[in-house]
Amino acid sequence: MSEETEGAAPGFVRVRLDLSYDGKDFSGWARQATRRTVQGDIEDALKVVTRSSRTYDLTVAGRTDAGVHARGQVAHVDLPAELWAEHREKLLRRLAGRLAHDVRVWRVEEAPPGFNARFSAIWRRYAYRVTDDPGGVDPLLRGHVLWHDWTLDVDAMNAASAGLVGEHDFAAYCKRREGATTIRTLQRLEWERDAHGVVTATVRADAFCHNMVRSLVGALLFVGDGHRPVEWPAKVLAAGVRDSAVHVVRPHGLTLEEVGYPADDQLAARNRLARNKRTLPAAGGTTSVDGCGGCC
Repeated sequence: MSEETEGAAPGFVRVRLDLSYDGKDFSGWARQATRRTVQGDIEDALKVVTRSSRTYDLTVAGRTDAGVHARGQVAHVDLPAELWAEHREKLLRRLAGRLAHDVRVWRVEEAPPGFNARFSAIWRRYAYRVTDDPGGVDPLLRGHVLWHDWTLDVDAMNAASAGLVGEHDFAAYCKRREGATTIRTLQRLEWERDAHGVVTATVRADAFCHNMVRSLVGALLFVGDGHRPVEWPAKVLAAGVRDSAVHVVRPHGLTLEEVGYPADDQLAARNRLARNKRTLPAAGGTTSVDGCGGCC
């Protein structure tokens, strides 16, 4: 079924899947012909455990890049009603037996009317983890934490982050894609150091464009280590063009933690609204919402 469909076609049931994965050995979410991907693994497993003759396509809340992890990813798939009725009770356990250990489906349930994993989402929350410990990264965390070989000033990074929150055109921090807008509403961008010295950025937005989180983190690390002033990331944003000084940090520090959805009775309305291409509001104007959920 097409991801453009607001609901499942007659005779089909829309099923929500909640899942997580370690991105280290995946070439991102989206299926590729010659590389291992999260979508490919799950679709293939679904085909096998339901003994289907065809593959049923997954639609995901956010298409993560190669090496990016997920703890709270959400997807949906439209299955024939009779197939769902036959397999629903044992589907979760059978998927656990079929999937590799670096990807898990935690919940499989019939989705409420109007639900679309991508277009019904109202926010996505990512975490980026980094350490400035002079000894490097804890070996047990090396696949999920970036080592930054400069001491980081978390207060300066939070001050710089404040200038990026809100609705903006994030073209300076995104890899452009033909026909896609780079306007996003960044709802939260905060840094916190834990007792073990790991500094975590919490980044939440209605949606993300390609490379947005990793570019923002790259700019803010330069502020934290003193190479750039607090005002610099906001100035880059205002310029509206890619700055060669903004580095896209490595993907392994990034994890999709959670996807937020409205109440069930608002899902269909959000689904429709999120398909509109958004523009920044002029004086007295309104802003439409773009449904692109891809990141990283």
